[in-house]
Amino acid sequence: FRSRARSLQQPRAENPISATVPHSIPDIVLPLPNSHPDSLELLQLMPYIRQVQSLAKKHGIDDIFQDNGGKYLQLMLILNLQTLPSREGNDAVDANGTEYELKTVNLDKTYNVSTHHHLNPSILNKYRSVPWIFAIYRSIELIAIYQLHARDLEIYFTNWENKWQTQGDLNNPKISLKHVVEVGQLLYGQRPQIGQVAKLAKSPK
Repeated sequence: FRSRARSLQQPRAENPISATVPHSIPDIVLPLPNSHPDSLELLQLMPYIRQVQSLAKKHGIDDIFQDNGGKYLQLMLILNLQTLPSREGNDAVDANGTEYELKTVNLDKTYNVSTHHHLNPSILNKYRSVPWIFAIYRSIELIAIYQLHARDLEIYFTNWENKWQTQGDLNNPKISLKHVVEVGQLLYGQRPQIGQVAKLAKSPK
């Protein structure tokens, strides 16, 4: 995976994606009388948004506006991964059959990465079984992609496992982006300013 990531190339568009609107969707949907003036601009952009959604559909992403769908599409294409259909399993798989856990973080909002809202030993076993991909964004702009192996995150897994013994399922414990940047392998983009990350990042809790 590492050697492949270093030789990333721009994907070739074999066939242009049609912007044809499905029959069930009107070509033009006029805004309401009290709609925001920018609604007209959004209508003009819809054919291009539909093209992105058509591309996402080819890669198993049903809705680019839901669950980071657009960002996942970008990761799928850059790293040449495929989505996995089950929401209970891992997130993606590469051509060699290696599965991955995918996480995205928006620097405009947080410097910590969310995990699972009901983290328990079953989820921890899944986390320990695969490498992790962390995509760092600022708004919608991709800054960097890092890969960490499960052993790189064991400090978190052990801490969460110990807390589960007394507290039960944990509600979305976080992974520090500072840890990701310091320990992980940079696959794509540029390293974020570590001073900014260190200022806001938290240690495992």
